[in-house]
Amino acid sequence: MTNTDTGGIRFERDDHIARVTLDRPDRHNALEAADVDRMVSLLGDVESDETIRVLLLTGAGDHTFCSGASLDQMRTGQMSGELFDTMTDRLATLRVPTVCALNGNVYGGGAELALCCDFRIGVEGMRMSVPAARLGVCYPIGGLTRYVRRLGPGTANRILLAAEDMDGAELFRIGFLTELTTRDALHAAVQSRVDRLAELAPLAVQGMKQIMRAIADGSTDALDVDGIVERCTTSDDLREGINAWKERREPRFEGR
Repeated sequence: MTNTDTGGIRFERDDHIARVTLDRPDRHNALEAADVDRMVSLLGDVESDETIRVLLLTGAGDHTFCSGASLDQMRTGQMSGELFDTMTDRLATLRVPTVCALNGNVYGGGAELALCCDFRIGVEGMRMSVPAARLGVCYPIGGLTRYVRRLGPGTANRILLAAEDMDGAELFRIGFLTELTTRDALHAAVQSRVDRLAELAPLAVQGMKQIMRAIADGSTDALDVDGIVERCTTSDDLREGINAWKERREPRFEGR
């Protein structure tokens, strides 16, 4: 396992799994401009490392996953919605599947950060609020588009325009959360999810993620879908998967 700590971001790598922890629990894991730059750099490293198969994102402490951008830096102009978008856009388009472990409440831009992930696992008793309309903030188009496409216009209206406060049960009901569990069971639920993703055929998982994202964005015309499918069809992983199925054993995928 490798570990690096910089400012409010902690990065760990364990075999095929990368883990990013937002590490300012005394400030509800709020993100400063330097943290955004650090996150964008780390996501670039994950993107280019073909041995990484899953990214796990979580927060330090047991109260808040993330409260979004630092309000102090928003006031001084060091942080902006456009800068925050550079991070969320990078996370949303990451090559590997992403899992967000919401270890507590989530506010503001922290909700969008979680929404960028493919899987979101929350805890009973958590709450979410996006107070942009109460603060006078208008989110940039990237974040607004993400809410509308992933949750639908009606739910986006509730979260953004009406600034509703929602609990974990409601977040699961509207589809914001993929899974809702007890706080004591969070670690096991997250570990089960990331382990499962890491053991599946990476070319197939990443290829389908790329194609499904293009379908959601309406951009399949700009994507070589046939090439992605062909790469999987001619891969060693496909042969290994079929052989393992016939031999009734677990496959050993190499990503080629």
